[in-house]
Amino acid sequence: MVHEARADRASGGEPAVPPRTGQRSARLPRDERRAQLLAAAQEVFVANGYHGAAMDEIAETAHVSKPVLYQHFPSKRELYIALLDSHLASLTDLMLGALNSTTDNDERVQAVMRAYYRFIASDDQAHRLVFESDLINDPDVSSRLETFNKTFADAVARVIAEDTKLPHLEAQLLGRGLAGMAQVSARYWLETDGNLDLDVASDLIYRLAWRGISRFPKET
Repeated sequence: MVHEARADRASGGEPAVPPRTGQRSARLPRDERRAQLLAAAQEVFVANGYHGAAMDEIAETAHVSKPVLYQHFPSKRELYIALLDSHLASLTDLMLGALNSTTDNDERVQAVMRAYYRFIASDDQAHRLVFESDLINDPDVSSRLETFNKTFADAVARVIAEDTKLPHLEAQLLGRGLAGMAQVSARYWLETDGNLDLDVASDLIYRLAWRGISRFPKET
C-alpha cells in the first residue's frame, strides 16, 4: 500500500485514499480531478453564494473525501479564485477573438456582442459566479474583474478610436459604456428564460451600440 501511494505521488496523481463504498469516486488523473472539483464548487457557489458554500458540501457534490478536496484546494477561497480566473480567461479570449475576427468595425461590434451572449448561454452558472457573486467586493476579486473590464473596454476603445478618430480618453469612456451594455443586457436576457432568441437579442444590442458609435464624426 505504501509503495502504491508513493507511485501515485511520483506520477502526479492522488495518493491512495480508500473510498467509502458507493459514495466516493475512483481515483482520477490530477487534471481530471481538479476539473471535477471545480465543477462541483461552481454548482455549490452558484446555489448558495460564496459565504453560504461549505467545503463539506463541495466534497459531497464532487463525490470525494474532504482530504482529497483539500489536497487540491487548501481553502474555499482558493477554489473560488481558481474558478474566477478560469472563467475570466475564457471570456477574455472570446472577446479578443471576436474583435480580431474581422477588420470591419461594424462586424467587430456585432461579433463581440454575439460572443458575449453565447458565453453566458453556454454556461450561465459561470456568468453568475463571475458577475453576481457575494464576494464581488473582495479586493482580490474586484481587482480581477477590473483587469477583465479594462482589457475588454480598452480593446473596444481602440476600435472606436480607429473608426471615429476620437481622443483616446473619450474612446475609452465609450469602450467602458459598450462593455457595460453587453454585460447588463446579457444578464437581463438570462432572465427571459429563452423566450427571446439569443441571436435576436445580441443583434438588438449590437445595432443600438453601433448606430450610436457610427454617429460620431470622423476627422476629414
